[in-house]
Amino acid sequence: QVQLVESGGGLVQAGGSLRLSCSASGTILDYNSMGWYRQAPGRQRELVAGFTRGGGIRYADSVKGRFTISRDNARNTVDLQMNSLKPEDTAVYYCNAVRLRDEYWGQGTQVTVSA
Repeated sequence: QVQLVESGGGLVQAGGSLRLSCSASGTILDYNSMGWYRQAPGRQRELVAGFTRGGGIRYADSVKGRFTISRDNARNTVDLQMNSLKPEDTAVYYCNAVRLRDEYWGQGTQVTVSA
């Protein structure tokens, strides 16, 4: 059973920083791709940042230059460092992993950025 557990969300003022961490069961090297998505109220879930199947990294245009995704294969974690946060970054952030044809989601962690 694959489990993804997020941590690190919270309330922060605009311009501040937060670091999210996703802890995965098993070795993350087994996953074809991993990343972070977010969903704001009334909006569709969207990719924030992720490691692609080919080993590259993708970022949403809205977070480029502010967010950095990283992975620690030894600890089986994927982190998202979020700097210069804006109120529009407010959302529930989800960790995502794909292994073969199966897709997995964490339970989500709330990030709230106050103006």
